[in-house]
Amino acid sequence: MVTGGSSPLGLDAASVLAAAGCDIVITSREESKAESAALWLSGRYSIKTWHLKLDHTRVQSIIMARDRLLKMDIVPDILVNNAGGGSGRSISDLFDRSYDDISASIETNLTGVLYSCKAIAELMKSREAGKIINIASIAGLVGRDRRIYADTGMLGQPVDYAAAKAGVIGLTRDLAAYLAPMGILVNSISPGGFTGPDRKHPDSFEERYNDRTPLRRMGADGSDLKGAILFLASRASDYVTGQNIVVDGGFTMYK
Repeated sequence: MVTGGSSPLGLDAASVLAAAGCDIVITSREESKAESAALWLSGRYSIKTWHLKLDHTRVQSIIMARDRLLKMDIVPDILVNNAGGGSGRSISDLFDRSYDDISASIETNLTGVLYSCKAIAELMKSREAGKIINIASIAGLVGRDRRIYADTGMLGQPVDYAAAKAGVIGLTRDLAAYLAPMGILVNSISPGGFTGPDRKHPDSFEERYNDRTPLRRMGADGSDLKGAILFLASRASDYVTGQNIVVDGGFTMYK
């Protein structure tokens, strides 16, 4: 099950798992997007797919999605908690940013992840097995040099986004401890900046970002996240839990 599975990183996660033979449940706030992604996957790979409308920040939506899974007799073996969002509708600067957008960002990037973990882990524990992969961010690990966004036309990174993603990393560690006796492993991935045909950044931003990255480039949609997803979802990581894998070309360790 991949939440936010129609987004570039979500579709990467779903694709690499589908290529490995997994049947896939795709969720999205917009059911049409989930359906399109599910149809694309089933057409490309020899797997079964399902789609669900899910707003992971809303308890009733989580409960309805869980109940639909039960009716379909589906207990996910793997949950990729990818759904989330960036700066929201208002400017990202803390002093000009609206309180509503701050609250919405925390709900989308942290509270909703916890809700998803609670609902799906409750299904997994009946089998005493499962793997949860939370998508965090390097924003939860290092402070951001805002000069990288100057004169690019980009909104930039809000402080609340960093707080939420740091929370996902903390959630991952403690949830791993809580669920280990039930046979459920929990890890997170912290991607750096990624780019691709569907989300091109201004050249000036990419140049500054690349200059701060040892590998001199941003992550590539369609390839660079897939290895970490496959590792954490497979038997290769059966003795790995409570970890945060950073996929950022060295950005967070470079000064």
